[in-house]
Amino acid sequence: MILFTHPAGQRHLNPPGHPECAERLAAIAGALAAPAFAALDRREAPLADPDELLRCHDRAYRDAIRAAVPETGWVQLDPDTAMSPGSWEAALRAVGAAEAAVEAVIAGEARSAFVAMRPPGHHAERRRAMGFCLFGTVSIAARYALDRLGLSRVAVLDFDVHHGNGTQDLLWEEKRAMFVSSHQMPLYPGTGAADETGAHGQIVNLPLRPGSDGAAMRAVWGPALDRVRAFGPELVLVSAGFDAHRADPLGGLVWTEADFAWLTAAIRDLAADCCAGRVVSCLEGGYDLAALAASVAAHVGALMEQDG
Repeated sequence: MILFTHPAGQRHLNPPGHPECAERLAAIAGALAAPAFAALDRREAPLADPDELLRCHDRAYRDAIRAAVPETGWVQLDPDTAMSPGSWEAALRAVGAAEAAVEAVIAGEARSAFVAMRPPGHHAERRRAMGFCLFGTVSIAARYALDRLGLSRVAVLDFDVHHGNGTQDLLWEEKRAMFVSSHQMPLYPGTGAADETGAHGQIVNLPLRPGSDGAAMRAVWGPALDRVRAFGPELVLVSAGFDAHRADPLGGLVWTEADFAWLTAAIRDLAADCCAGRVVSCLEGGYDLAALAASVAAHVGALMEQDG
């Protein structure tokens, strides 16, 4: 299994007290420094060509984000989403890592990969930054797999506590991509109702009530993964948000590390059935540092199990 990360991910800075902080990557690095993860193939996240952002975003939007990067301090794009001098590089390396991970698993260099980068991406819409996100990293990787690498079908699976409205927006018309999202409802950003099914019926939303636990998660994800299996993806992409953890300050679900391990194993087994185990997972949310570290360890550990 390959781990992609880069110090630039910690140079995207939000204002003091912001939950989406650079310490998140430090916590993950600490967890993945344990002996259990010694076999990880650790690689630097490459810098994406800015034109890669145009796979999902308008040129004017991309250029506006690049122009908004401040020389010092922060600039607020909306009440939740800020940029610092290091944000542009961090975002490009997040996209570059996701694309490099897709290339590596398609080439057979590994069966799976985890991208530990920030800022996250699943709230960014075609022309709008929001929810701590600048660019739709996983959606761009999906389009890269389809349009650059010639795949016919990909699945994007999102278990962040918040609905991936950006991914839904960017893939709404894309019949070659199935998007499945579980998320708490009601909760930010307010999208993700079960009747939001995409232009081709390829979007599956799994809203969960506040307080939903691992049993509730299993009850919705089991049938959803059967639908994904029937779709027959050639690659599985994961928006791996860990803010459904019971300790997370931004959500109201009560999952545990064992729940993330179960869901990851189910995704891993699905990929083994459909696409030679090819899974690329990218970090999204997770804001309690201890819970994030433990949950990422459970997630990566479950993916590593297929490597024997």
